[in-house]
Order: sequence, then structure tokens, then C-alpha cells
Amino acid sequence: MASGQSAPQLLRSRFLVIIQTVFAILYWAWIATEILLQLVTPTLRRHGKLRDRGSLIVLLTVIFGSFWAAMEYGETHARNMLGAAPWLRIAGVALLAAGLAVRWAAVFSLGASFSTNVAIHATQTLRTNGLFRWVRHPSYTGMLIIFTAVGIYERNWVSLAILVIFPTAALLYRIHVEELALTEAFGSEYVEYRRRTRCIVPLIY
Repeated sequence: MASGQSAPQLLRSRFLVIIQTVFAILYWAWIATEILLQLVTPTLRRHGKLRDRGSLIVLLTVIFGSFWAAMEYGETHARNMLGAAPWLRIAGVALLAAGLAVRWAAVFSLGASFSTNVAIHATQTLRTNGLFRWVRHPSYTGMLIIFTAVGIYERNWVSLAILVIFPTAALLYRIHVEELALTEAFGSEYVEYRRRTRCIVPLIY
């Protein structure tokens, strides 16, 4: 062959290009939808009780900083995760797709009740069905899967640690703020809901 590659090598190269392309499409689709959510879903003070306590700023700052640091480190250091096995990129793409599905399903199921800042609307009801039957914050479950997916795709242990540890800490603060607001709004109903469900990881936490 003119390229000097055997047929299996050429097929593998083309498959890896497809994986890279799919990852890029999914990654930028996630970024675009998150920007869109920030633009169209914040609750204004006149439309609800704001209880954000700066958690949105903390969350966005930590996520942006962590992604920049992790991807910069991953691109400038050796791929040291499990011998940089190519299947890790396939796993990263699959996890990214799963995380997006969970994140988007949770957001769509909340509908008008979803807000990027922590706020309680006067007509808001407590949702406990669908994904919310298993965890109280499935949209954040989806984000954790996304963070893990990108870390695995980078195939670097330090990148994975950065993307999991720091954004998770920011999410836990955000969840704390949300649960205070939800308990204030729904009282014993939310306390009972908390008792019978996990926070973000089904059957574990």
C-alpha cells in the first residue's frame, strides 16, 4: 500500500480517527448545551427565591479550571493509564455518551423547574419519579460520568484525578446548597425523599 500500512493497521487507524471525531462531537455538544443552559435557564429574583450561595460561580470556576488543567496535562505528558491502551478511548467515548444521556434526560424531565442557579419557584413540585427515583441529583450524576469519561479518554492518571476530585468537591458543595433549599421548600416531604434515595450514585451514595 502507498501508505506503507497493512490492511489491519489502516483499518485500526481509520477506526481511531472515527473515535476521535465522535468524542469531539459529543464533547463540544456538551459544552454548547451547558452554555445554552446558562443563557436561558437562570431563575431571576422576581421569578423565584434564590438560594444559590455562590455555588454556581464555584462550580463553573472549578469545572473550567479542572478541564483546562487536566487536558493540558494529558496533552503534554505520557499516556500512563494501563499502557495507553487504545480501548480506553473507546471506553471514554461510551461513558461520555452515557453521561450526556443521563444529564440531558434529567434536565428535560425537570422542564421549567430546571435552573442553573439554585432557586425555588412558587409553583415548583418535588419530582421523585424516573431517574429521580434512584438518585436525588441525576443531572450531577451525568456530570460525574462526563468528568470520568474525559479523564479516561486522556489516558493519564493525573488528568483523571484532576477531573474527578476537584469538580466532585464543587458538586458536593452545590448539592449541599440545593438540599438546604429543597428542605426549606418541601419540608418533611423532602426529608422523607432523602431517607429513601441516594444522592448521586445509585445504591452507594
